[in-house]
Amino acid sequence: MNAPEIKMKLPGPLARAIIERDAAAVSPSYTRPYPLVIARGEGAVVEDVDGNRFLDCAAGIAVTVTGHSHPEVVRAIVEQSQRFLHMSGTDFYYEPQVRLAEELAALAPIDGPVRSFFGNSGTEAVEAAIKLARYHTRRQYLIGFIGSFHGRTMGSLALTASKAIQRRGFGPMMPGVYHAPYADCYRCPVRLTPDSCAAECLDYIEDQILLHLVSPDEVAGIVVEPIQGEGGYLVPPEQFHQRLRELASRHDILLIVDEVQSGMGRTGKMFAIEHFGVRPDVVTIAKGIASGLPLGVASARADVMAWPPGAHASTFGGNPVACAASLATLKLLRDELVANAAVVGEHLLSGLRDLKDRHPLVGDVRGKGLMAGVELVRDRQTKERATTEREAVVHACFERGLLVLGAGPNAIRFCPPLILTIAQADIALRIFDQALAAVETP
Repeated sequence: MNAPEIKMKLPGPLARAIIERDAAAVSPSYTRPYPLVIARGEGAVVEDVDGNRFLDCAAGIAVTVTGHSHPEVVRAIVEQSQRFLHMSGTDFYYEPQVRLAEELAALAPIDGPVRSFFGNSGTEAVEAAIKLARYHTRRQYLIGFIGSFHGRTMGSLALTASKAIQRRGFGPMMPGVYHAPYADCYRCPVRLTPDSCAAECLDYIEDQILLHLVSPDEVAGIVVEPIQGEGGYLVPPEQFHQRLRELASRHDILLIVDEVQSGMGRTGKMFAIEHFGVRPDVVTIAKGIASGLPLGVASARADVMAWPPGAHASTFGGNPVACAASLATLKLLRDELVANAAVVGEHLLSGLRDLKDRHPLVGDVRGKGLMAGVELVRDRQTKERATTEREAVVHACFERGLLVLGAGPNAIRFCPPLILTIAQADIALRIFDQALAAVETP
C-alpha cells in the first residue's frame, strides 16, 4: 500500500462513529494520542476505516517488528491454529513452546545454560523476574531507576517511575523498591557532560541507597532498561551498564535487564544490552517477540531459574499460536530484519540530526537502530521542556499521514517496523520536517 494518502479531515466519519462507541463501552484509562481507527495494515503502512493511509513509525508501540501481517508470520499462525489453539504449558507439553525456549536460550545475552518462563505481556515478564529474583536470592529488595517503565501490574508498577499518573491512586506500592537516577546524558543528574561522564550517577546507589537505606546483602535485583523507553528513549554511556554489572556482581545481586521495548532487533542487535558488552542474569522480553500476538518471556541463567513446580505459572502464557508466531518472527529477524534495522536506523538518525540543525525546537536526537528519540525544547540553552509543542508535532504528523508517539514528557519516538525502507524513512523525515515547521511558525 502506498502511504501517506490522506483523503479527508481526520478523523473521518466512520472513525468518529467508532470512537463514540468506544467512549461509551471501553475503559477510559487508555491513552489515545490521536484518533486513528485502523482497518488493516500491510508492512509499514496502515489504513483507517475511512480509507486514509499512514506510514507507521509507531508499530503498535514497538510491537509489529516484522511489519503488519507479515505473510510468514500469518502462515505460522494459521498452521498452528489448525492443529490446536491451546493446551496450557502450565500442565502439559507442546513442541512449539519447547522449541521457542531452545531458540531463546541460544539468543539470550546470558552466560551459560538458559531457561525461560512464558507469560502474556511485558508486565507479566517483569512480575516473573521479580518473583524469581526474590526466590533465588532469598532477599526482598529491588533497585530501579527514575524514568523507567516496567509495566502497570502491581509488582512492575512499583518499579515503574516514568509518569506520576501511572502510579497515582494505586498506593501503597509493593514495598521494597528503591529508585536511582538513570544516565540521561542530555539532562545529566550530576551535571556532567557526555565527554566527561563515567556514569557517576551510579554513585547514588552505593553512596545513598546501599549506605543509608538498605544493606546490599538484602537486595535481590537491580532492574534496568538498556535504553530507557517510555522515559524518553535515553541511551546511556557504555560505562553505565558496565559499572552496574560490576556493582551487581560484587554484591551478588541479580542484574535484570528489561528488553521489552528495546529487544527483538530494534536497535540493530537482537538485544540492546549487546551494545554495551554486558551479560545480565535475567532478561525480560515481550512486544516484538511475536509480531503482535500476546507473549512475554523472562529468560534467566538456568541455575537462577531453579524454582520448583507450582512456584509460578500462567494458564495462557506461551500459547502455542503465539509461540508459532514468535518462531517465525525470530527467523525473519535473524535472516534480515536485525541488519535492516541497523542500516535504515542509521539513515533515519542521520536525517533527524540534520533536522536538528534546521529546527530550534529540536534539542536532542538519540537512539540506536530503529529506536530513535527526538527531544523537543523551547530553548536550547535552558532546555525548557516543550511539552505542549510535542503534542502539537505528534498531531501534525498524524494529519500528514505519519504515525509517531511521544516518550517521556517532551520527546518523540520513532519505533517503526523493522522492515522500514530507506525510501520510507525519507518520507517520515519529510513529514516530520513539515510538522516541526508548522508548530514553530503556526
